Parts: sequence; C-alpha cells; structure tokens
Amino acid sequence: MRRRSFTYQGHRLVFDEYGGGERPVVLLPGLLLSRRMQGPLASAIASRGYRVLCLDLLGHGDSDRPSEMSAYSMAIFGGQVIGLLDHLAIDQAVIGGTSLGANTSLEAAVAAPARVKGLLVEMPVLDNALLGCALAFTPLMAYLTFGAPVARLIAAGAGLVPRPGRPLLADVLLDCVSQDPGPSASVLQGLFFGRVAPPGEERRRLDMPALVIGHDRDPIHPFSDSDQLVHELSGARLVEASSILELRMTPERLTSEITSFVDECWSQTRTRRRRGRQVA
Repeated sequence: MRRRSFTYQGHRLVFDEYGGGERPVVLLPGLLLSRRMQGPLASAIASRGYRVLCLDLLGHGDSDRPSEMSAYSMAIFGGQVIGLLDHLAIDQAVIGGTSLGANTSLEAAVAAPARVKGLLVEMPVLDNALLGCALAFTPLMAYLTFGAPVARLIAAGAGLVPRPGRPLLADVLLDCVSQDPGPSASVLQGLFFGRVAPPGEERRRLDMPALVIGHDRDPIHPFSDSDQLVHELSGARLVEASSILELRMTPERLTSEITSFVDECWSQTRTRRRRGRQVA
C-alpha cells in the first residue's frame, strides 16, 4: 500500500493505492470517516490483480479540511472522484463506497457516466432516510458547532490514545473523534443544506452494472432505499447484508460478492446480470 496525494481545485486530497495493473477500483468511506475503513476490502480486491484507490474526500481523514461550509456538497465530492481519475490518467474505474461514499459514487456516475465501469453502492442514503438523518445528524451538527470547546478537548484526548494493536474499526472511529470539530461541522452543514443524492430521474439514466448492498434495522440507511435504487438502476442487483457491521466484522460473504462483481465489471465477455435480490 502506498499513500499518495494530489491537488484538486486548490486543496490537497490524500489517497491510498493498493496493488497495480490496468483495472482500477475506487473506494470511498462513510461520513466523517477516513479512507482506512476500506483498507481490508481494498486489500482483498487488490489481491485479485486490481489497482485499488481509497480516497479521503475533502474534510475527511488526512485530506485538507477547509472551514467554509460552501466547500462541501455531494456534487463537489463526486467531482473530486473524477478529479482523482483525471490526476492518474484513468479512463474508467469501478467506483463505490459506503453511505456518504455510496452517494458520492452516484454523483460521480451522474457527472461522468462514461468514466464509471461499475458502481458498488453500500448503504445508500435516499428519500426514505431523510427523517432518520435529520434526527441523527442535527444534534451532532449542533454539538460540533456550539460545543466546539468541549469537542476540541475530546479530540485532543483521542489523539493521545495509543493506536498500535487496536482493531481497525476502533482506530477509524478514533481518527474521526480526534479531528478538529470546526471543519467537521462545516461538512455536515454543507451536506444538510444541499441535495443528499442525485434526483431519481438522473439515477434512472445510469445503465452501468451496479451492486447495491443494504440491510434492515438502520433508520439512516433503510433497506427501502437500497431496494428503490436497485429498481432505478437498469444494471443493478441487490444483496442484503445481515447488519451494518457484516462487511467490517465477518466480511467473507460480502467480500466474495464484491470481488465477483468487480470481476464481472472488468470481464470483456461480461453479460449483464438480471436484477434480483439475494437474502442473507
């Protein structure tokens, strides 16, 4: 794995590169989380001969964190993914991510469909999630904005916690908590007052292969949103995860689904798979 960076519209964006070759895959993390959350999946895909790029979007991980709310929106994040492809002179890639990363992948596909070989969409956030997101993230946004002095003390303490030997998920959460709360609040504000995802009519025009992963029992990522998306995307199929943690804690089944999907996207003799639902 190599850590790299590039400049996009005056800001430094950091990404990790796994493997090599002529078949790129881009993976994006969830809201306020770092690219490292996709490390195990990236390693698994790279082991099959792919070049995997894990990007920290602006305001996330080690990328720049401007304080202006106007620096953040779903469309801007989608543009940063295409900017990564441009920087590396990549014509096409399979693009995917989790939650925020899933919606960013949709934005990139809408902005430049010819650049997207396939879509990997884990836990998309669409219309059915709006109430859950408002209930969950409004208090967090208020805490990061009005409780910034307390949040900075907590961040300073989290930054002192030794990292070696800790589980990856705990490490990623510590990375999130140890960030300065000001830019994190700006990320939430920019997303809160912008569109959550491309509108339905734009999503329905996408025809590249897509793997949509959803699960029950999560108001922020309701299964109904995943089910809706798979019926909007003409080349999509749906896989139901057992929980939000399956891909992080017991990843074998979903990793197998994902790597098979990436193989399918890059196969020269690819045949489009019929829409369907696979239940855990």
